[in-house]
Amino acid sequence: MLDRFRLDGRVAVVTGAGRGIGAAAAVALAEAGADVVIAARSPDQLEATATAIEAAGRAAHVVLADLSDTAEAARLSGAAREAFGRLDVVVNNVGGAVPRPFLDTTAEALEEAFRFNVSTAHALITSAIPLMLENGGGSVINISSVLALISGRGFLSYGTAKGALARYTELAAQDLAPRIRVNAIAAGTIATAATEVITADAGLRARVEAATPLRRLGTVDDVAAAVLYLASPASAYLTGTVLEVHGGLQAPNTQQPLPDL
Repeated sequence: MLDRFRLDGRVAVVTGAGRGIGAAAAVALAEAGADVVIAARSPDQLEATATAIEAAGRAAHVVLADLSDTAEAARLSGAAREAFGRLDVVVNNVGGAVPRPFLDTTAEALEEAFRFNVSTAHALITSAIPLMLENGGGSVINISSVLALISGRGFLSYGTAKGALARYTELAAQDLAPRIRVNAIAAGTIATAATEVITADAGLRARVEAATPLRRLGTVDDVAAAVLYLASPASAYLTGTVLEVHGGLQAPNTQQPLPDL
């Protein structure tokens, strides 16, 4: 059974792989046997991830890119072909949006959030399909959020974009079956640089953990383990699934301090 989690001879692309979830996912895939194309804007962070991949005995190919640009996202498939000659796994990790009050959320902010979270993923997936099909198919994993599933104040653009990515996953899975599987992860509050405002404040962290059924923040390895499962033959009968990795949240464990209108 454990052999079904192996990715020997496979090649993955991971976006936003300089730190956090992206870096942990890239290293997990390498530990399972994959060579990995890693992309982000920070060369120092990417080099650290590449070093960890190489320490796991696999090859890393570093691509510096502004992944808010759909053209930059699309070229990662070509980088995989040039570096490794194939592509089997795509992890769309890059994304996000700044929390804002409703009346401060412009139409432009909504469009920007959609582009960064959905359009860039679509650009990479579309470019990856021909290369994946050359070797029989592949697996796509989109990193969504628990805020695609639950509602809280201040997260209009972020939650809308991540909700769109989750629905995109379900629809793309239908279009690309049976040779390419498409799944997503609805991540909860994960201890990363993006949640440093929580992790740096012991009192706030305690309140957030108390509001989480599993009574802790998630770790990047919690999400990376889910990425590995969805990337590997262990999940061969899953497609169109949004895997919930959020500690059991049914309501937000953080709230923006926004007054009533």
